[in-house]
Amino acid sequence: MLFKIASASLLGIEAYVVEVEVDVSFGLPAFVIVGLPDASVRESKERVRAALKNCGYEFPSRKITINLAPAGIRKEGSAFDLPISLGFLAHLEIFPSQRLNDYLFLGELTLDGKLKQIKGVLASAVLAKEKGFKGIVVPKENEKEAALVEGVDVFALEDIPQVVRLLNHPEEVKPASFPGEELFPLPHYDVDFLEVRGQQHAKRALEVAAAGGHNVLMIGPPGAGKTMLAKRLPTILPPMTFDEVIEVTQIYSASGLLKDKGAFAERPFRAPHHTISDAGLIGGGLIPRPGEVSLAHRGVLFLDELPEFKRKVLEDLRQPLEDGKVTVSRASMSLTFPSSFMLVAAMNSFEDAYRSFLSPESEAHFLQKTRYYAKISNPLLDRIDIQIEVPKVEFMDIISRGEGESSAQIRARVMKAREIQQERYRGRRIFCNAQMDQKDIEKHCELCEEGRKLLEVAVNRLGFSARAFSRALKVARTIADLEEEGRISPVHIAEAIQYRMLDKYF
Repeated sequence: MLFKIASASLLGIEAYVVEVEVDVSFGLPAFVIVGLPDASVRESKERVRAALKNCGYEFPSRKITINLAPAGIRKEGSAFDLPISLGFLAHLEIFPSQRLNDYLFLGELTLDGKLKQIKGVLASAVLAKEKGFKGIVVPKENEKEAALVEGVDVFALEDIPQVVRLLNHPEEVKPASFPGEELFPLPHYDVDFLEVRGQQHAKRALEVAAAGGHNVLMIGPPGAGKTMLAKRLPTILPPMTFDEVIEVTQIYSASGLLKDKGAFAERPFRAPHHTISDAGLIGGGLIPRPGEVSLAHRGVLFLDELPEFKRKVLEDLRQPLEDGKVTVSRASMSLTFPSSFMLVAAMNSFEDAYRSFLSPESEAHFLQKTRYYAKISNPLLDRIDIQIEVPKVEFMDIISRGEGESSAQIRARVMKAREIQQERYRGRRIFCNAQMDQKDIEKHCELCEEGRKLLEVAVNRLGFSARAFSRALKVARTIADLEEEGRISPVHIAEAIQYRMLDKYF
C-alpha cells in the first residue's frame, strides 16, 4: 500500500516541498530509500525502526520502499524521520490516512520516539503557508521559530504519540501561540561605547559609518582598541525592522545556528579568523550553504588582521560588497544568498608591529609599510568608504574617569540620520547612503564651488580613483545628514576626504 506525506528540504536558505512516498508491499523484507538521499537520510531507517518499536507500534516485516520526490535533487538532513514513520503508522491504520494531506511534517526522531530540533523550520513554515497547508508539524524546540509566520497553524509536538493524537483528534491539539514580546525580544548588548577611552576620531568615524551604512578600515598598533571599537558598532546601529529580523532568522535557521531563539533580533556580528577558506567566507559545499558574509547579513562582518587573509578570500568579497548578495555556483545548481553587511576591517601599521622602530621619514620605513599594505588590492580598498588611523591610546585617556557618550546617545543621532535617508529614498530598494548609485549621487550630492575645488585637489593630488571620488561624496552626504543639513558644505567634504587615509598617504 502506498502513502504520501508532505515534508520539506532546503536549497540554500529557501525550502521546497518533498513528497515522502512510503510503499509497503509483500516480498522479502527490505528497507530501501531512494531519491538521492545523503548518509543522514539513509540512516533514518534505523532511527524510525527503533522509535516505532519503543513507542509500542509494530514495524512491518515486508518490502519497504521510500521515495523522496523530486528524485533529481539531493536530500540531506534528518527531518524526514517523522514523515517516514507516519507512512508506516498509516499502513497500520493507526489514524485516518487522509488527514496526512492537511499538514507539512518535519522532525528528527530519537530512538525512544521523541522529536528533536532541526534546522530550516522558518523557511518550511513560509512554504507551508504559500502551499496552503492547514498547518505544519515540527519539534517542540522549533515552535517559536515557526510561530514567526502568520497565517499557518504551528503544531509543536514532543513525540510520535502526540502526532498520532493530532491526526486522530485534531480538535484536541491547539496550535502554538506566543505574545509578540516573547517572539521578538528587545536586542541586548553586553558592550557599550561608554567603555571606550579616548579615540574620539575613531568613534566619530564609526558614527558616520553607522549612519550611512559605510564600510570601515581601521589601521593602528596592537592594543589601540580596534577590536573593541568594532565589537561596539552593532550597538549604535538602528534596531532591525520586522522584515530584516525574518531575513536574518531564516539564514541562521537554515545554518542550524538559531538554537532555542525564536527570532534573531540583534544585529549580527561575525568575526571569522584569518585562516578561513573562501568557501567558509562566501559559502559553498556540495549543496551550497551560507558563509560568513551571509551570516553577517544586516549586521557587521569584522575582519581582524586584514592582510593576513588569503588574497583570493579577500577578492571574493568584492561581489557581496558591491551587490549585497553572493552567488555560489556548482555543477548541479547555482544559489544566491543575501549578504548586505557593513564590512569593518582592522590591521596593524606594519607587518611586525612591535619591531617597526624605523624613522617615519626613512625610505626603509616607507618601503616596509608599502609592502605590507600591498597585500590588499586597490579594488577592495576602493570599496571601503572610510579608512582611518587608530593611534595608541594616551596614558591620560587610559586613567581618565570622565564619562563619554553611551551607545544609546550615539544611536539616537544615527537613527535621525537614517530617518532622513529613508524619507529621501522612499519607495525604492535603497535604505542608506552607501547604497546610492551614480544617478542618486548626482541628484542628492550637489556641490558648491568650494566643495568642488576640494574634491579636485583630492583627485589630482591625492590620487582618488573615480570610485573613491563617489565614495567620498556618499560619506559627505551622510555627514550632512548627521548635521541635519540639506546641502553638502565644504566642511562635510573636508571631513569625508580625511577618512580616505590610504588614498592620502599611498
